[in-house]
Amino acid sequence: MMTRPAPAQPSPDSAHRNRDHPGSDHPGSVRAGRSPVRGARRAAALLALAAALVGAAGCSPSSSPVPTEDRAEATVSVTESGLDLDNGALPADARIDDGALPGVAKLDANLRKAVEAAAADAREDGVDFTVNSGWRSAAYQKGLLDDAVATYGSRTEAARWVASPESSPHVRGKAVDIGPVDASSWLSQHGADYGLCQIYGNEMWHYELRPDAAEQGCPAQYSDPTEDPRMRG
Repeated sequence: MMTRPAPAQPSPDSAHRNRDHPGSDHPGSVRAGRSPVRGARRAAALLALAAALVGAAGCSPSSSPVPTEDRAEATVSVTESGLDLDNGALPADARIDDGALPGVAKLDANLRKAVEAAAADAREDGVDFTVNSGWRSAAYQKGLLDDAVATYGSRTEAARWVASPESSPHVRGKAVDIGPVDASSWLSQHGADYGLCQIYGNEMWHYELRPDAAEQGCPAQYSDPTEDPRMRG
């Protein structure tokens, strides 16, 4: 994930070029059509999601401060393959059940369960999910932002793709990037059934958990994160 972003729009299949930002509670909703054959799946997903939410009722909200220790410039631990796994980098074939990887293991439990349920159903349709990015340390996120500013020439342009450590939902384990393209396309059609919503129009790979989406549909998307009021503070 430490590969510098290319000047062109990042590829949704690259964990190291996806530039992600906090989700939205923007009013209104956009809901994809559902096939009737998915009724049983949807009911099971709703039950699983409800159970997960009840069990995690004591979890802090996504707006909670980033822990002080995560703000420090962490010593980067690089593996032989060159991936900084300890700070959240993931191999190209990472899966949602790869609990040994910090980038997966440190995801919010409810989000992880929702993705697991969606991945299982997508597999029945011949679609396999990979996790391009999940949890990231604050130090890692800062490095991504610095790289983006250098590449795009300004913090304003970089903000269309990369959040600060203080605002990134990845730092809190509240966002996950799903690839390849057929997987993110599958989620764009069926993700709401599991409470999984695409938040930004320019980031088709970036999903966050919105529990009400199963009944009310996903919130209307922002074109990019610069339209999100929470990014303007």
